[in-house]
Amino acid sequence: MKFTLSWLKEHLETDAGLDEICTRLTEIGLEVEDVDDKAAFKPFVIARVVSAEKHPQADRLKVLMVDTGSGAPVQVVCGAPNARAGLVGAFAAPGTYVPGIDVTLAVGNIRGVESHGMMCSERELQISDSHDGIIDLPDDAPVGRSYAAYAHLDDPLIEINLTPNRPDCTSIHGIARDLAASGLGTLKTRPAPSFAVEGETPVKLTLDLDDPKLCPGFALRLVRGVRNGPSPRWMQQRLIAIGLRPINALVDVTNYMTFDQGRPIHVFDAAKINGNLTVRRAAEGETVLALDQREYKLSPNTVVIADENGIESIGGIMGGEHSGCDENTVDVLIESALWDPMNIAKSGRALGIITDARYRFERGADPEYMVPGLERTTELVLELCGGTAARAEVVGYQGYEPKIVDFPYSEVKRLTGLDVSNEESNTILTRLGFTVSGSGERVSVAVPSWRPDVDGKADLVEEVMRIHGVDNIKPAPLESHATVNGKILTTLQIRSRLAKRALAARGMLEAVTWSFIPEDQAKLFGGGSPALKLANPIAAEMSDMRPSLLPGLLTAAQRNADKGYGDVALFEVSGTYENDRPDGQRRVAGGIRRGTASLAGAGRAWSNAAKGGGKPVDVFDAKADALAVIEACGLPMGNIQIEQGGPEWYHPGRSGTIKMGPKVVLGYFGEFHPLTLESLDVSGALCGFEVYVDPMPEAKRKATRTKPALELSPFQLVRRDFAFVVDKTVEAGAIVKAAAGADRKLVTGVNVFDIFEGASVGDGKKSVAIEVQIQPAERTLTDEDFEALTQKIVASVMKFTGGVLRS
Repeated sequence: MKFTLSWLKEHLETDAGLDEICTRLTEIGLEVEDVDDKAAFKPFVIARVVSAEKHPQADRLKVLMVDTGSGAPVQVVCGAPNARAGLVGAFAAPGTYVPGIDVTLAVGNIRGVESHGMMCSERELQISDSHDGIIDLPDDAPVGRSYAAYAHLDDPLIEINLTPNRPDCTSIHGIARDLAASGLGTLKTRPAPSFAVEGETPVKLTLDLDDPKLCPGFALRLVRGVRNGPSPRWMQQRLIAIGLRPINALVDVTNYMTFDQGRPIHVFDAAKINGNLTVRRAAEGETVLALDQREYKLSPNTVVIADENGIESIGGIMGGEHSGCDENTVDVLIESALWDPMNIAKSGRALGIITDARYRFERGADPEYMVPGLERTTELVLELCGGTAARAEVVGYQGYEPKIVDFPYSEVKRLTGLDVSNEESNTILTRLGFTVSGSGERVSVAVPSWRPDVDGKADLVEEVMRIHGVDNIKPAPLESHATVNGKILTTLQIRSRLAKRALAARGMLEAVTWSFIPEDQAKLFGGGSPALKLANPIAAEMSDMRPSLLPGLLTAAQRNADKGYGDVALFEVSGTYENDRPDGQRRVAGGIRRGTASLAGAGRAWSNAAKGGGKPVDVFDAKADALAVIEACGLPMGNIQIEQGGPEWYHPGRSGTIKMGPKVVLGYFGEFHPLTLESLDVSGALCGFEVYVDPMPEAKRKATRTKPALELSPFQLVRRDFAFVVDKTVEAGAIVKAAAGADRKLVTGVNVFDIFEGASVGDGKKSVAIEVQIQPAERTLTDEDFEALTQKIVASVMKFTGGVLRS
């Protein structure tokens, strides 16, 4: 939101300077983003042309002697057709930066004649687009004085950053109201518009809508006999200062009202309207040529204003080219209407149209200013263009019923810690336009029509806090807890951090991907239900809440590969969505590896083979990452079970499911199904995993956080190898589990080191070789002890898997 200092002071009676106003704006929540003090215009001075002689070497150039008011006249070469002796204009000396041509002047030599500066046109100073000649000022313009001060170009420009909940401050009047409430001056009030009215508005309006909320009110007035020329200089200067291009008086008045009062207005050339107007939904596929010269294809979700010929305007967003006002307009229809903020936001986004009107209507325009806004606009049109106003036609508006908020004054202290008296709170709210009724510690507050963002008592506390001053909140340390080193973070927060650190330690990079993904990707990973569709997506391809982290990570890896970085390992710890209920959101740690980005290191096989790197990633890399997350979260790894296979987006023979017990699924890992990668347009060696952090059971609370003493066995660790012949369908994990359970005191570890299939072990059979780690704790084991343990291991494997020792 941009405005000039003088424009603001037209609404605010104050002696405060620029710096004080900017500081106060930020203090009350209207953060100042930029201030242009117009210092660039200071070097330009008013100068008089003393003489103008023909250039000796060029027919179209003249050699001027210019009196700048600072001494002897200076010589300037000029090509403007209106350059003449006696002309008073704007002069720029060497060293001056001229914004319109983006040049810093120097002493020049033009066709053999030196030029010590230039006489400027309006376009060169970015005052207007006029470049027919140099600026021609009245003869009494003071020579030597700053041209910016004379022409009011030194008016500082302020830009504030508005949050979406402050539609009242999309107007300069609303900003002035906030400043006045903070004690920085007094809000000026204009007298009500007064003008003569003759006859009725002949064009009638009908609201043909299935939902009255789409257009809660519409006001229309005809003004006959206008002269639509250029708007006055003061209005043009203000519009140019905030980045708008003056067009003609009627259009400029509507733009002026949009920023001055926050009331978007539209004008129709009445001669181009056929019959009466109707506010309705657009028909499917109906088109309109808008004022930006683009044709838009509409849907029934868009509300339009139409006559008997068709659409004349996209309601609340942009007018149509056909009924636009130009220099030939004689009779004008002025529209001031109300529109549903949500519908305007959806329609504007669907059409890709961003306008100042849409910006205000989608935040919520003041309903009570609909008719007064029409009156003020009519007054300006009559003042600038002449004409005769007809009686206004108002349809649909039922009046504003203020929201009543029950407000205990004690909430200010409870929510902010500020000691604000009841009287000051009452005064602040009253200055902001709220109506406070009642007495004592609890009052009723009526919300003004221009504050649709205020719904409850917390909103009123915010108003009191920001006007009283956020900077008045004194820094204070957190209260100490009764226990030392008490737990502050939740278990889920702690595990999320541990998972991130574990994956980062394994050489993976954290990514933050969108929570919204295309519908086809959502369906590919088990989502795509109607309940998870976004009602107002930020882009057409971001239509669904993600059921998995993997689509975002896989496409991110492909983007890296497309840019030449094929070996990437990415992870994310964030939320996924199974349904639209609170219990449908899950906390997931997911990751993918691409190319040769394994833990051992990426790169070519011949440069990294010694470290075990250089090989394409596979299911075992994903498995190791997933188990590292589970171990980091503190789960006992002895209780973890792994089953073959996973969801359909994984490769059926190169994936696994991680469980704790028969029912609790902790996650999945593996290489991806070729059809999944093809659907995502992703290629290369890829593996990934997802671990669900929230279903992990809480660890048993220990009596103390002190770690127990380290106990190391004084006896030698012994390793024994076994090879079992089992059916091909038997999983190696089952053999490992059976061997480990043979004697949990002595067997401290079991690892698979070889799997063999061949004729020598029989059809449908395979040989699985395991290494068993045996750690005596009480005494050195004898041969008999080892023989007994061996028999236990063989018996346990045979019982649970049917395997026999390979001979």
